[in-house]
Amino acid sequence: MPIGVLVNAFSIFVGGLIGNVVGSKLSSKVIESMNTVFGACAMSMGISSIVLMSNLPAVMLSVIVGTAVGLAIHLGDKITAGGLCMEKGISKIFPGKKENEEEYKKQLVTAIVLFCASGTGIYGSIVSGMTGDHSILLAKSIMDIATALIFACSLGIVTSFIAIPQLIIFLLLFVFANIIYPFCSDSMINDFKACGGVLLIATGFRMIRVKDFPVADMIPAMVLAMPVSFLWTTYILPLVS
Repeated sequence: MPIGVLVNAFSIFVGGLIGNVVGSKLSSKVIESMNTVFGACAMSMGISSIVLMSNLPAVMLSVIVGTAVGLAIHLGDKITAGGLCMEKGISKIFPGKKENEEEYKKQLVTAIVLFCASGTGIYGSIVSGMTGDHSILLAKSIMDIATALIFACSLGIVTSFIAIPQLIIFLLLFVFANIIYPFCSDSMINDFKACGGVLLIATGFRMIRVKDFPVADMIPAMVLAMPVSFLWTTYILPLVS
């Protein structure tokens, strides 16, 4: 039973609903301050994942090549277009809160990546499916309900519906965990989590508006992390050791 996956998706849905209702009652100073706090939390989660890294070159290569692939196929633009398409359909029923179009797009992409493509969420879904341990996703849910609330203050009800693609992605990972996990060594898993940590730090910088990292274009790095880690430890490391 994917309890952790369901709880995580439900936390985003509820947080978005609450934020959509109370958002107008919160001052811009409170929203801005909380965005900064959650950005720091995202970076803290990223750092806690990065310290588990086994092979620095493998992780850096995955991030660089993965980002290059994402930029080449315009993945960020496609995710933005998909998010805006979802928002357009929802806004026909629930009016959105768009005031600044460009800022709205940035916030929407940041929310989608943070909720759907974080290393913690992906790894937690795999562990949940393989071992039945839901603690990682349950811990993530605590942060996500509050983060969704703050995002909903500026994005509106569309924040709640980000739970749908997140639920689909995490359920697929949960279902296929038995296929993926047995082929993963400890170093591959650690490098995968570290790669996700890099994305979380980049997401945190976006949230506190220090630097607009192309986090959506960085997602392919998550796909490359384990294979590159395997190739590095099996073939390259023995040659240079």
